[in-house]
Amino acid sequence: MKNPFRYFNSSPEIIRLTVMMYIRYPLSLRQVEDILFERGIDICHETVRFWWNRFGPMFAAEIRKRRVHQRSHSNWRWHLDEVFVKINGETHYLWRAVDHEGEVLEVFVTKRRNRKAALQFLKGAMKRYGQPRVIVTDRLRSYRAAMNVIENAADQECGRWLNNRAENSHQPFRRRVGAMSKFRDIKTLQKFASAHASIFNHFNHDRHLTSRTEFRIARSAANAEWRELAA
Repeated sequence: MKNPFRYFNSSPEIIRLTVMMYIRYPLSLRQVEDILFERGIDICHETVRFWWNRFGPMFAAEIRKRRVHQRSHSNWRWHLDEVFVKINGETHYLWRAVDHEGEVLEVFVTKRRNRKAALQFLKGAMKRYGQPRVIVTDRLRSYRAAMNVIENAADQECGRWLNNRAENSHQPFRRRVGAMSKFRDIKTLQKFASAHASIFNHFNHDRHLTSRTEFRIARSAANAEWRELAA
């Protein structure tokens, strides 16, 4: 693999830090520029934009590949949900698949919320992660129609509060998008949502479920793996 940083004057450590700060935290481009300047790193906010577009999907793909290989996800129960997203004033839909432990498996952006979109979303997730035993959804008819095509409609569960896991998983992305300007096209939304999901999974250690010692070990391991991306 060729060194992806070979044509850049900045060090890989600075590029990784910049990409991580912008995608992971609810910061604007100029806020990242100001924080880095306080650390003695003088770059333009447009450099931040260029770096996350160039390296964000690359880092996310490598994280996703490692987690799939390590089977960090569960196929016992999946939770599916969709939210409204505005692009240039036009409504789009961001689909999300989450396992029962909160691991974001797949995010997918479409213009419609019909059977075709749901089928494409389900096939993409199952192709990468396999077929789950149970799929929890809301009462959107598109899910049942798509699952009838796949022939796993018997695995579907619907309930008033059963899908809180998927609905809560939208919150980190919502908070992150709140600090950004609006998306201009569907490709940019898909790129950022996929990168955000992978990086969120990488640094999400269920802090409320572990002791302080275990959390520190997991956080140190995640930071060490991050520094090795694209090395």
